[in-house]
Amino acid sequence: MSENSDMRVVLVGGGGREHALARALCRSARRVELHAAPGNPGIDKLAAAAVAIDMNDHAALADYCRAQAIDLVVVGPEQPLAAGMADVLRAAGIAVFGPSSAAAQLEASKKFSKEFMRRHGVPTAAYRVFDSSQTAAAREYLATLSGKVVLKADGLAAGKGVVICEDAAAAVVEIDDFFTGRFGDAGATVVVEEFLDGQEASVFAICDGENYITLAAAQDHKRAFDDDKGPNTGGMGAYAPAPVVTDEVMQRVRERVIEPVLRGMRAEGMPFVGCLFCGLMIDDAGDVSVVEFNVRLGDPEAQVVLDLVEGDVTRLLYSAARGALDTTAVASVAKGFRCCVVLASGGYPGSYSKGHVIEGLEHLDDSQVYHAGTKIDAEGALVTNGGRVLAICGQAATVEEAVAGAYEALHKVHFENMMYRRDIARRALG
Repeated sequence: MSENSDMRVVLVGGGGREHALARALCRSARRVELHAAPGNPGIDKLAAAAVAIDMNDHAALADYCRAQAIDLVVVGPEQPLAAGMADVLRAAGIAVFGPSSAAAQLEASKKFSKEFMRRHGVPTAAYRVFDSSQTAAAREYLATLSGKVVLKADGLAAGKGVVICEDAAAAVVEIDDFFTGRFGDAGATVVVEEFLDGQEASVFAICDGENYITLAAAQDHKRAFDDDKGPNTGGMGAYAPAPVVTDEVMQRVRERVIEPVLRGMRAEGMPFVGCLFCGLMIDDAGDVSVVEFNVRLGDPEAQVVLDLVEGDVTRLLYSAARGALDTTAVASVAKGFRCCVVLASGGYPGSYSKGHVIEGLEHLDDSQVYHAGTKIDAEGALVTNGGRVLAICGQAATVEEAVAGAYEALHKVHFENMMYRRDIARRALG
């Protein structure tokens, strides 16, 4: 395929991350014909077609791709990757950006991820693993610990399966909740970790199985409320580049995390093709430890990282999917600073109401808005349809201006019971 030829791309997913991917893909030097599977009201403005098939039917998606002469499939969310979507597509000869189900275990199983890191010398917190048949042993182990304790559901829990406990007594109560179904089957096995001090950051590596390129480092804000209070969410805002990830720290991430993981994946027969999301803890000395791996772009980190890329994201992802990463597709991964603030439904991440009319988006540029939990109702109005509804962004030459731009923009938007954090990027702002 020549560099200037048209490309037909299927984008799997319908959240804010996928809206960011859609925008990035459509900025290509090539003409991109985007097929949304299933899309959302923001993605639909960019898409040429909607893929009206069950996303759990991977064979049907492969048939669609063959019938439509699709050049590339980009899988946004983790669930279809864990379920083997990329395997089915590759077996059908279709280029897909996303790892195999075996490689996706880095995210789909916290137990697998921790054991993999131990095998390959990747720095991470000390841990033990218990399942629901080992409740007594888990309590006994917790009684030996002092200070804060981190509990993680082994399986996929939409970014919410982590609880930080102030002490062992609180951890005993929380682990009982895990074992009695708080996170469904995902919490039947629990990873108990030591608590790590430092600043968290996210680094994304675009990988072809052997080679990689890192994008701008970001900082997410997981807790629901200001000052990092309240329950964990899927993410209430992000900014990039994160100053805590200096050039020296990034080099440590490459040498101590990304490269050992890619070598280990190849050695174990599951080369990693896709986006390796390294969730990191960085201490005061600049040493890094892995908090978690994900196997796709973050949400809402994608909404800041992708728009900072100066280059051709479609060309980059296509080359990775084909096993021949083209790093010349990117001239710069950090053109300025970008900040996004998530507008969520009141009550999120717990129960919340839907169907509230969203007003004010006509006052914003499309580049400032990412749809996550929205839909068009029967009357043709844009309404809320999820916990995280929109991400509103600002971009500028400085982080201060980017943050100010995001908050200035979000004040023009309104829906009933709207909630958001007022301190996104506070670490960068001092």
